[in-house]
Amino acid sequence: MKVKFIVLLSVAVILLCDGCTDNKKDIEIKYISYNIRNSRANDGDNAWDIRKPATKEMIEKEQPDIFGLQEAYIEQLWYIDKNFPNYNRVGVGRDDGKEDGEFMAVYYRNDKFKVVDNGDFWLSETPDSCSFGWDAACRRIVTWAKLKELDSKKVFYVFNTHLDHIGEVAREQSILLIIKKINKIVHKKKIPVFLSGDFNSNVSSHIFDPLKAEMKDSRTILPESEWVPTFNNYGNGDDALIDYIFYKNAEVLDFKTLNGNYGKPYISDHYPIMATFKM
Repeated sequence: MKVKFIVLLSVAVILLCDGCTDNKKDIEIKYISYNIRNSRANDGDNAWDIRKPATKEMIEKEQPDIFGLQEAYIEQLWYIDKNFPNYNRVGVGRDDGKEDGEFMAVYYRNDKFKVVDNGDFWLSETPDSCSFGWDAACRRIVTWAKLKELDSKKVFYVFNTHLDHIGEVAREQSILLIIKKINKIVHKKKIPVFLSGDFNSNVSSHIFDPLKAEMKDSRTILPESEWVPTFNNYGNGDDALIDYIFYKNAEVLDFKTLNGNYGKPYISDHYPIMATFKM
């Protein structure tokens, strides 16, 4: 009778676990943040139509699992959609909540992840409506996604943004709003969270203090002597370090500023940045 009970118990366990996967297994993700430089700027020899093959080559070479774009217009997204059907995206245009204006689109490999939830909010006093915030020169938006890794079933959140280039109050208040929204959207404290973007500020600025209390800067895995400015202005000076990937509840394994030649000396007026994380 004891043997029969053990056999029956074993069968029950097998039936209950049929199709289960071990979500305790570590997974790694390669994440790129990329200010693509909008396609409607008067950039002469650096216009989007001339640069876009370099963006294609960068994605093909680096093979990110996830990438967050800043400044992308819909025609730039269509170009990526056409060339990379193995990625899906979320996000809306900042000027109408549909397809008008720049996107902070989040792309993810559709063979590796699925979207559990997603949304957008504006960096303003009225974040749930299409709006300008504080002293900002432009409407600014955050796109976010709750993603599930298909094999491990691990769940994590991605937030992607672009802070205003003019409004000092807007940048400071935007950081505070982003923290508030992350804490509201992410209900479980131990879930990994990633925040990428062009912050139009150096991390030494006081505006980052509340964010650094909540999350870590992935670049700090490197010694400061290896930190590379990310705004290159197509080689015209004014270099600045303003692009970041922050994280929590994960481990950063590697960080790179992608300042190589992908067929053009400058893929954009910003260098993409890439971090590899373990969850």
